[in-house]
Amino acid sequence: MKFGVVTFPGSNCDYDAYAAAKLIGQDVEFLWHQSDDLKDSDVVILPGGFSYGDYLRSGAIARFSPIMKSVIEFAATGGLVIGICNGFQVLVESGLLPGALMRNEHLRFSCKYVYIRVERNENAFTMACQPGDILKIPIAHKDGNYYNFQADLEEIKSKNQVLFRYCDRDGSITQESNPNGSMYNIAGITNERGNVVGMMPHPERAVEDILGSSDGLKVFQSVKKYIMERAGVEKA
Repeated sequence: MKFGVVTFPGSNCDYDAYAAAKLIGQDVEFLWHQSDDLKDSDVVILPGGFSYGDYLRSGAIARFSPIMKSVIEFAATGGLVIGICNGFQVLVESGLLPGALMRNEHLRFSCKYVYIRVERNENAFTMACQPGDILKIPIAHKDGNYYNFQADLEEIKSKNQVLFRYCDRDGSITQESNPNGSMYNIAGITNERGNVVGMMPHPERAVEDILGSSDGLKVFQSVKKYIMERAGVEKA
């Protein structure tokens, strides 16, 4: 099993993602934005940061980088892709995920730990969790306010594409626990197929207790479990 971590100009969480993959004992390699080679990756991570300086709009320029053409093709074949923070913004701009990520409702950059609730675990990135699990994971963004047209939001909900929602430490979904104004307290979603995930919180920054939480490790452990189980089925 191999992780590929894309590096754009302005990425600043690529090394954190690399370290998280190493922590669960997996091969990992950086993927340069000007290349179209995914280097036989089983999972592609689009990390947080400020790709291309976030000029024009967060993630808008990164969408046109050569590596994204390969990522889009990879996703179309069922390949696993996760975009974290700025990576989520890139996935939305690329059309791989629905909706938009707007300026935080309070118009300020937010950098703090939050709680998110796992809404479903029949997904490659939440298999090591149970529905209703509460994860303590940090955020660091200014454009994390998830928006979609109400009709499209209802469709996303009906198709079980909402993966994580902001909550309080007890798991209650409240306005006070929403750090950016996201509709329906959305912290992470999937595409219809479930192989592409975007989330604003940073699981790669919460993989050791010394960092304040190791809850983010469950996201990476989930992918490992999913691929190992799928490999076992294919061998059988």
